[in-house]
Amino acid sequence: MVKKTKDRFQDERDAPLKAYKDMDFLASRAGRPLRIMSEFFEPEDRFDKHNISDTIVFFGSARIRSREDAERALASAEKHGGDVARAQNTLDMSRYYEESRALSARLTEWSKGLKGKAKRFVVCTGGGPGIMEAASRGAAEAKGNNIGLNISLPFEQHQNPYITRELAFDFHYFFMRKFWFSYLAKAVVVFPGGYGTLDEFFELMTLVSTRKMGKPMPVVLFGSEYWDEIMNLDAMVKHGTISPSDLELFRKVDTIDEAFEFLTEELTKHHVDNPGGSM
Repeated sequence: MVKKTKDRFQDERDAPLKAYKDMDFLASRAGRPLRIMSEFFEPEDRFDKHNISDTIVFFGSARIRSREDAERALASAEKHGGDVARAQNTLDMSRYYEESRALSARLTEWSKGLKGKAKRFVVCTGGGPGIMEAASRGAAEAKGNNIGLNISLPFEQHQNPYITRELAFDFHYFFMRKFWFSYLAKAVVVFPGGYGTLDEFFELMTLVSTRKMGKPMPVVLFGSEYWDEIMNLDAMVKHGTISPSDLELFRKVDTIDEAFEFLTEELTKHHVDNPGGSM
């Protein structure tokens, strides 16, 4: 019996599979803690290797299209009898794509001019299309790095082509993706969006209002016309479910200049001399 066991393992190809190479185990319920830990340690290692200190996070709809794409869609609808009203609305909303792109470029150029070896205030998005693509595109056009924290979904989400390739991630767990949004963030810009954007905004507001963030966090809501129409936060104050001071935790803006000036002033005041994420 001993001889058979010895012979059984003489050929390395017949040796038992090491646990960390066993994909069936890693994909199993028992392997879930290791998968979760991997989505913490692998991004951390990559950020360290690329000297990423902190980020400016852009949130917003994956469905908002560039002006160029929206103009083509409108022309097609007018020519072929499509839904012209819908195409016109798509074109109207494309302003947010272009403003996200321009703001990201300006912030990237500003951050590249800061002293020090670390990469500061790197633009970070959810890695997908729409507003996320616009912010990644603006940073790339300014010849800066940008981070894409993509999430595996059965529909809609695909990685945009403007993410810095070495800083493109693909998460399975929403909560680990959200951790990396928050942990390195020193500022957040929230453009018009749907359920996902609202989820991200309100979770961030919860962390900020309960002082769980542990750092000053300038938050910009871009596009007051949109946000005033879909969110009546004054009603929450009226009914006593939030405090009046909670409305001071973010700044509504309507122009690139206003957003840029507010963010750079706050970042300079609180974070330029204090690199690194914290919560």
